[in-house]
Amino acid sequence: MNNPMHSNWGSACSDRDWGFGSDSRFDRHSKSKKPCKVCKSDDVSACDCNFTAPARQLAAPLNSDCVLVNSVVGSKAVQKVAEATFPFTAFTPAIPAGSTIVSVAVTPNLAGVTRNTTIIRDKVVNIGLIPVTIVVTFTPPGSTTPATATLTTSLPFQEHTDFPGACPEDTVIEPPLVVEGIFAQPGVPVIGTTGLVTANAILVKIVLRTTITVVRPVIVDKHGGICDVNERRCETTTTPTTNTLAAP
Repeated sequence: MNNPMHSNWGSACSDRDWGFGSDSRFDRHSKSKKPCKVCKSDDVSACDCNFTAPARQLAAPLNSDCVLVNSVVGSKAVQKVAEATFPFTAFTPAIPAGSTIVSVAVTPNLAGVTRNTTIIRDKVVNIGLIPVTIVVTFTPPGSTTPATATLTTSLPFQEHTDFPGACPEDTVIEPPLVVEGIFAQPGVPVIGTTGLVTANAILVKIVLRTTITVVRPVIVDKHGGICDVNERRCETTTTPTTNTLAAP
């Protein structure tokens, strides 16, 4: 009878292991023997494996039972307003003076937002820019055929939030901005190129929402005692904070 477990490449198990007679893998005069019995389901493995890989060691032992954690100074949901007024001449093509504005479509690019955040004593100051594409549909004077004009630019926003206890050495954590509303108002007064005030402009406003969390690194000992990493972080100075923020 042929061994059904044989393949074209042979078998790892002998015929005797499968119950088909003598061991075809070893000559009866050979002193070689199988290292373990693993082929038949009722065999008990006799393999004796020795693992020589070294035990994994810590890179360096810890020398303190204290831990460094972030203490939350405060967390607030805040709104920011980005807005700017654009004259008709800022669009491409320029919107003729006296045109009737049919619609204004504003598309913000949240992935391109630039934010600069600074902490002063008890306040968080946030200044930034949000890129937008503005498409205006209008009807020129004396015409009944609508036309479109486009402007790609950025709207500035700024906000200062009261945070009692916040100090300049603290850290601000702020998730991505969320758009709550987009507003456009044609007919806003603007100073024209000749210095005269005209109503040939459009005000664009975007209301943004986010959460500002101020944290401070502190050391906690095994008894729950807390000490500040920088005990002088909240000392006041006689010189006001002055920062030149990075351009987008």
